[in-house]
Amino acid sequence: MALWLVVLTSRLLEQRRTWRWDINIREATVLGLVGAGGIGANLEASMNLLAWPQVAVILTVILATVIFSEWLSAAIRQSLI
Repeated sequence: MALWLVVLTSRLLEQRRTWRWDINIREATVLGLVGAGGIGANLEASMNLLAWPQVAVILTVILATVIFSEWLSAAIRQSLI
């Protein structure tokens, strides 16, 4: 009984950590846009300089990072279930 409880608790904590990591990537972008640093700080600076090609590259990198983290998070969650 105790071993089952430990395994279940560890799986739930692992899922929560994976979910939280996924959210942190998105939050870093938003924090940068409001001036707190993070991934969005470069985006904010480029937008202020009207460097639109650079903004497009940064947005593409952010999008690729979010998609990759979603894929990785889903794979980890799937292996835990």
